[in-house]
Amino acid sequence: MQSWLVYPSLLTGKNRQIELAGSDLRFAPCINNVFVYSSSLNINRLKDALSSCLSSWPLVAGHCLLMNTEHYFIVMSDHGIPVTFIQNTQLNKWSLDSNVVRDSRHNELSTFFDLVTSTKEIFNCPNEPLFRLKITHIVQSSEWIMGTSWSHLLGDAYVCAKFLHGLSRAYQQLEPLKPLPIFERRLWYENTMDESLLPTMKHLTNTLTVNESMTIDMFEQFNYDQLNLHISGKQLDSLRRLIPSRTLTIHDLLIAYIISTLNIHCISNKDELILQTSIVINYHGVSDAITPSNLVANGHLRIWSDNFEDPYSLLVIAKSIRRLINQSRDADYLERWITTAEILYKTMAHDDRRSNADHFRNGIIINSNFRYDWANLVDFGQTDQCRFYTDWTRKLFLRVFHLNPIYDDFKWKERDCRGAEIAFRCEENMKKKFIEIWQRDLDENFINVNVCSFST
Repeated sequence: MQSWLVYPSLLTGKNRQIELAGSDLRFAPCINNVFVYSSSLNINRLKDALSSCLSSWPLVAGHCLLMNTEHYFIVMSDHGIPVTFIQNTQLNKWSLDSNVVRDSRHNELSTFFDLVTSTKEIFNCPNEPLFRLKITHIVQSSEWIMGTSWSHLLGDAYVCAKFLHGLSRAYQQLEPLKPLPIFERRLWYENTMDESLLPTMKHLTNTLTVNESMTIDMFEQFNYDQLNLHISGKQLDSLRRLIPSRTLTIHDLLIAYIISTLNIHCISNKDELILQTSIVINYHGVSDAITPSNLVANGHLRIWSDNFEDPYSLLVIAKSIRRLINQSRDADYLERWITTAEILYKTMAHDDRRSNADHFRNGIIINSNFRYDWANLVDFGQTDQCRFYTDWTRKLFLRVFHLNPIYDDFKWKERDCRGAEIAFRCEENMKKKFIEIWQRDLDENFINVNVCSFST
């Protein structure tokens, strides 16, 4: 094993202090990703690329600072980023299949990344990095694996993807994409809380201690089965033909199909029907006054819909999802939501509590990364030959990603760039029933799906 500290090529941070907004104070979890390449990576070239990238992203090379027990900062201190390199002679080859979201209970990815600290204690550790990178070379197969661990204090998945895409471009000696990142964020000092929004913020009003959060997560990992669904671009076209609406996206329809199918075929007790959805929505770029598209910060919210007028109707559920997303794109609504959330986030940070990832009664959560094609963004020039992996999901907590490229031991198959993977956990019986219906509908091109309603 070899390890280095990689410093910015130009020291642009100069110890500037960036105060974090309440929405940035997410101590857990960090964003851990693994990328697999069939061709070699040049370590020196990668270190040079990271060094160059850090000069444009000095926040990543910073450290945390807490002042007066309530003001949280990242100091752009131009620290070195730890990079580890391992020559693995034990593995024959990369052994995981194409499923993007790995089952956490099997702990398949942890040896391929070095974890950054994601607890409140990081604000007492000025030498603790906010980003780590690990490279593993499987000698026998000549495959290369890059593992990244990114503190949520730096920003959300949108920001992480932009940074890693910038690293990929720098490795290929391409110019950075414009506009360049900015770091000064708007601080929300207003102490006004819009109590009418609190029902849409259950995850922030019903917070958990660290131990409670870990206990619930562990219980769900071992008591609910993970389901990974793959749907091709052509199959999504068949689903789209059910409702050729210009206002509804294929993503709206896909999520609505899953919810309506669960309600119709997998949930027999009406008291347990899915009646609401909660969606994690990114609002970077909605308003420059709130969060510009190139701001390095957390810019996402999670809000709850009203009860579906018809919990069996694909069309009704899809429209409800779209209304919720459109609402989050309204700048006036965002102002009220963020101002209210700031108070809740700062209280959570002060008390060292965690947001509640529970689906709550009659609810389901959607946290989609379908807008980011991670494998494409971080391919280091190996077009359609980079595989992307992450892990973790919860009961009725839907995660959506692009499909991985597929290598069949002899050649790369043509990549389906429009297909999707959906992963979530559920009871074993529900999983078996859902797979049966899912496969039937795929085989029949969704021709027997009832769009408008279902009568019991």
